[in-house]
Amino acid sequence: MPYILALDAGTTSVRAIIFDHAGQIRAVAQQEIRQIFPQPGWVEHDPQEIWQKQIAVAVSALERARIRPCDIAGVGIANQRETSIVWDRDTGNAVYNAIVWQDRRTAGMCDQLREAGHEGVIQKLAGLILDPYFSATKIAWILDHVPGARAQAEAGRLICGTVETWLIWKLTGGKVHVTDPSNASRTMLFNLHTGAWDKGLLELFSIPQSMLPTVRSSSEVYGEISAAPGLTSMVVAGAAGDQQAALFGQMCVQPGLAKNTYGTGCFLLQNIGTKPVTSKQRLLTTVAWKIGNKQEFALEGSVFIGGAIVQWLRDGLHLVRSAQEVDMLAASVPDSGGVVLVPAFTGLGAPHWDAYARGMIIGLTRDTSAAHIARAALEGVAFQCADLIDAMYADTGKHLEELRVDGGASRSEPMLQFQADLLGVPVVRPAVVETTALGAAYLAGLAVGFWQNTDSIATHWQIEKVFEPTMPRVRVAELRGRWNEALGRAKNWEPKK
Repeated sequence: MPYILALDAGTTSVRAIIFDHAGQIRAVAQQEIRQIFPQPGWVEHDPQEIWQKQIAVAVSALERARIRPCDIAGVGIANQRETSIVWDRDTGNAVYNAIVWQDRRTAGMCDQLREAGHEGVIQKLAGLILDPYFSATKIAWILDHVPGARAQAEAGRLICGTVETWLIWKLTGGKVHVTDPSNASRTMLFNLHTGAWDKGLLELFSIPQSMLPTVRSSSEVYGEISAAPGLTSMVVAGAAGDQQAALFGQMCVQPGLAKNTYGTGCFLLQNIGTKPVTSKQRLLTTVAWKIGNKQEFALEGSVFIGGAIVQWLRDGLHLVRSAQEVDMLAASVPDSGGVVLVPAFTGLGAPHWDAYARGMIIGLTRDTSAAHIARAALEGVAFQCADLIDAMYADTGKHLEELRVDGGASRSEPMLQFQADLLGVPVVRPAVVETTALGAAYLAGLAVGFWQNTDSIATHWQIEKVFEPTMPRVRVAELRGRWNEALGRAKNWEPKK
C-alpha cells in the first residue's frame, strides 16, 4: 500500500493530495467552491457542492497519480473547522446551507449570552471566547430559522456536524457519524476537561445531544468508503481540523513549538502539551489532536481574513488576476507609502474579538498606486499575526525562537519578509507548504501502520527557505504604532443589532 490520500476541505476550495511514504506529494487536484453572501456579514456554502467537488478532486488525483483505490492505505481529512451543517439523517439532505466560520449573523445572540453572564463559564469549559465564529450559535440559528427544524431535531431526525463529519457520513453511506476532538473543541459544546459533549453547554444553546456526532480519536479507522464512485473500499482513518492538522504536519509535537498557517484566514497555534491552559489574552485553548489515549492541546489565535485578501483584490477590486500579481505589485514599491489596510471584512478575531469591526483603507493620497494598496494588503495580514504572537508571549512568557509557516499564502515572499521584520525572529518555510493535508495524511497513516510513529515522520520535515529579519526595531515600532491607530478606527464600525 504505497500511498495515503488526504482530503483538504478548505474554505475557498477543496483539494485531494496523494502522499508517498516519504511525505512527498505525488498528485494534487483542486476545485474552488462558491462563496455565498446572502446579507452583509453572512457567509455560506452549499454542502452538496462541497461533497460533490471533494469526490471529484479525489478521483482526479488518483487518475493523475495513475493509481487505483486499492493502492491507497488510508484516507485522512482536514477541514475548515467551525463551519456547520445540519442534515436529515434519513434523506441525507442538508436543511440549510453550511454556515461558514467567517459568518457573523449570530453576533446579537452572542451579545445576549454575554450580557446574561455566560462568557466566563464558556471559556472555562470549552476554552473558547463567546463569538459567532464557533459552531454552537450557527447550529442554534438553523434550528430557530428553518421552518420545522427544531421539532425535527428534538424528534431525533436531524443531525449535525462540521465539514469532516459531513464528508465521513456521506463517504460511508450514512453509516458513520463521527468527529474528532480537534473539531469538537471548536463547537463551543465540548468540555476540554472531560473530553466529552457538555450537557450544560448543550442546554445553554438549546441543541439536542442526539444531533451530535460521536467523538473518536484523530487517528483511527472510522469506516470504509462505500458511497463514492471511484473511491470505494478505501478506509477513512484520520481527521483533524485544518489548523491542528497543519500543526501536526509541521511536526510541532513538542510543547513550545508554533506554526502559522496563511490560508483564507491566518491561524497561529502553539503546542502546550497535555493540560489545557486558559488564556488571559483572549486566545483560544483548543485540542490539538488525540492519538490513542493521549490528548494534546494548543493555544490558538485566529485572523479571519488572511489569504482571502488576495481573493478580494482579484475578485472584488479586479486589481489583479492572480496571487503572483499581488506579490509582484507589492515588491515593486519599497513600502506601502503610508497606506494601512485593516482587513476586518468579517470582524476581528483574536486578541480583539470585535464582531462589529469592518475593513478599512487609510492613508490614501494622490500618490497612492495599486502597488501601495497591494503591499498594504499583505502587510495588514502580517500585522494581525504579529498581534497574535504578542498575545501568545503574554500568556506563555516564552519568546518564539522561530515561526514555522505554511498554507497557500505562505508562498508570498514580500509578506513573509515583512512578517520576519515585524517579529524580529526567523520565519521558516518548509519544503512542503501543504502541511494541512500532510498532517491529515500523517494521522491516517499512523492509524493504518503506514508510518510507525511520529519520530519516523519527523525526519520528513525539511526547510525550503528562511526569512531573516532585517528592518531596524525603531522602524518596526513606528509601523506598528500606525497599525494600532488604524485598528482603533476600524473597531466597532457596524451598528449593533
